[in-house]
Amino acid sequence: MSNGELVTVRARTGAKQAACPACGTPSSRVHSRYVRRLADNAVGGRLVLIELQVRRFRCRERACRQATFAEQVDGHTFRHGRRSTGLQKVLERLAVMLAGRAGARFSEVLTTQVSKSTLLRLIRRLPDPEPATPRVLGVDEFALRKGHNYGTILVDIETRQPIDLLPDRTTTTVARWLTDHPGVEVICRDRSTAFAEAGRIGTPEAVHVADRWHIWSHLAEAVEKTVVQHRAPLREPQDPAATPISAAMKTMELEPHSAPGPRTAGRLSDRIREQHSAVHGLLGKGVGLRAIGRDLGLACNTVRRLAYSASPDELLVGQWTGRISSLDPYKHHLHQRWAEGCTVARRLFDELRARGYTGGESVMKSTWPGSAKPSLSPLPARHRPCAR
Repeated sequence: MSNGELVTVRARTGAKQAACPACGTPSSRVHSRYVRRLADNAVGGRLVLIELQVRRFRCRERACRQATFAEQVDGHTFRHGRRSTGLQKVLERLAVMLAGRAGARFSEVLTTQVSKSTLLRLIRRLPDPEPATPRVLGVDEFALRKGHNYGTILVDIETRQPIDLLPDRTTTTVARWLTDHPGVEVICRDRSTAFAEAGRIGTPEAVHVADRWHIWSHLAEAVEKTVVQHRAPLREPQDPAATPISAAMKTMELEPHSAPGPRTAGRLSDRIREQHSAVHGLLGKGVGLRAIGRDLGLACNTVRRLAYSASPDELLVGQWTGRISSLDPYKHHLHQRWAEGCTVARRLFDELRARGYTGGESVMKSTWPGSAKPSLSPLPARHRPCAR
């Protein structure tokens, strides 16, 4: 029957008996009848409503907790459902692909309007798929709260699909999962000793390999650390026609640079050497990194850097140590004028400007030849010892 935008289908069941959903005992004793109204897939752009007359049966098994039950039509109805099985599957697929708001908007195209909350409930009711045990298993940690709580993620490397999430990253938890899921042939992991021990316990026959991301990450860290420590002998390539500074650097004779050594004096050097000695002293007694941080009042990253460095000299070579500056081509003239008695910074700065220097005054002050840093404010002519 069609009524404008609604198509109504009236039907009734014809089976002689039905099976109890609790105990499975077939019964033909009818208790009552009622009409179920089920929404179905739209036809020709119009809504479809199925008015299905069903029966309620009495269970013949006296010990069964289900006294009465309603019959179901295979492939069309399900318990407590107000939609047909076909429409339910369509909405479940729509919810999985588009989820809440987007799925609710697209349902209007299907002439079946549902809310975003309904689609989210359908997703929650879906059973979790049972993933097969992968042949190549990827194991890595992830932070629930960085520096405090960590979990473990397991990934099928061949399909690139996540398999499971573990609540922590301990050896016992990972080994138990591997024991419960036999069949892993290759374990792809980082250099964590906990994951290595878990693999040896859970799957002793599996082959352990380092994943590509951690190899590149550790290589980049090692190269960066090496370049920073030996930055002084390196020269950045420059275009000779770019600036007059590069041309002057090409014609002048540069003194050979020696690799800068670590700081040996100063408050920073003394503090780092004292902290390094204290951290390694506590490590020798078996104290953990977190406990060391609490005892010394240091951050976790600071304690980790001090613990992983063999000597404090590794921490006292900065990335700016020995780096060339735009003032290098003019240092010879600056030292010569200082030796001649010209100590007025403003006049020296003007002379360097006339020679093509394009840097700022702060760079010249940081490399001042003398121990004192004079002011850049101009002095009267009679007080200028280098006036010509």
